[in-house]
Amino acid sequence: MKKKISSISQIRKFFKKKIFTIKLKKNKKEVNDIGNISRAFLSSLIIMSFFFISPIIVNFSKNTSLASSDFENNSKNSLIKLLKKNDNKLDTVKNKILLFDDILIFDDETTDSVRLSAATIEELFKSTNYSLEDVRKNKLVKPISLTVLPSEIKKIENTKKRKDLFIKIILPLIIKENNNIKIDRRKLFNILNKSKNTKTEKAWLNLKFKQYGVVNKDLSTLKIRMDEVPTSMAIAQAAKETGWGTSRFAQEGNALFGQWTWSGDGIKPSDADNDSTHKVMKFKVLQASVRAYQRNLNTHSSYKNFRSARAELRDEGKKLDSMVLSKHLDKYAETGKDYVRVLQQIIKQNNLTDFDDTKLLPLNLDLLSLI
Repeated sequence: MKKKISSISQIRKFFKKKIFTIKLKKNKKEVNDIGNISRAFLSSLIIMSFFFISPIIVNFSKNTSLASSDFENNSKNSLIKLLKKNDNKLDTVKNKILLFDDILIFDDETTDSVRLSAATIEELFKSTNYSLEDVRKNKLVKPISLTVLPSEIKKIENTKKRKDLFIKIILPLIIKENNNIKIDRRKLFNILNKSKNTKTEKAWLNLKFKQYGVVNKDLSTLKIRMDEVPTSMAIAQAAKETGWGTSRFAQEGNALFGQWTWSGDGIKPSDADNDSTHKVMKFKVLQASVRAYQRNLNTHSSYKNFRSARAELRDEGKKLDSMVLSKHLDKYAETGKDYVRVLQQIIKQNNLTDFDDTKLLPLNLDLLSLI
């Protein structure tokens, strides 16, 4: 039950108290209102700032990501651009250090070199059904690797038989070396398509830079030099340089391509001047001769135009045409343009382009499906 108010003084006190209470509550409310307004303003400011700054952050993130992506893609695109334009700085300088070291080591490590007679080789080819007629039809070559030429080849009077025997001996060797380059080239492209490379891949690249005489680790030059030599052109050059396997250099030194040397072991030409210091490189096995020939074409400055023409064919998606590329071998011999004419004549007369798309059968027949 509420207490009654009787006197005036009590009434005044009562109203003063009420007014104070009302003012106090009002002041508290104003404070609360001010706090609410402040918090609302602060929240609004934060929200507005978020929506204002967010697009900037997103755009920055996108630009950063695109810049990174462009850097990676440009590293690949720049290589393509350099190959497409005629850049005189590409493929001009050669580092001769270690250029043929791996070939000489391979040649020295061969210890099972045996010279078979022409009759024995013919019997071997016959027993394995290895004939050029079959190769031209099926485009498959038996993996028979001979280390030296038979001495009796020069005694074979029938020109066609002598030529066929010579082609059957060197054809597997040429395809094998092209396969090795093809594998290396595929590996190079895989490395180029990566943004980061492993230590093993970097070590492999350094080895290839040395083998192909590439200075400053220039990947564009390596890509131009690391490529195949048309089979028909290689056969024609070997035929021209050795007289279809009958020359002294071929018989005594397995020199299929008449490469000169001024420092290494070689055979001095009988018609050379007395003050001449050059020799014809000799090898223990034919395979090393083929490998050195391809390395020579792929690195020597005299064949820069050959490599440029080959790169153009690659860029245009065309096959490596020996009739087109042989035009750039005029510096291979002193006879110049006449040398090119003879090469092209050999290619045409013997239908050597039939062998350009041939493949080497694997030693294991179970791997035949991989061809």
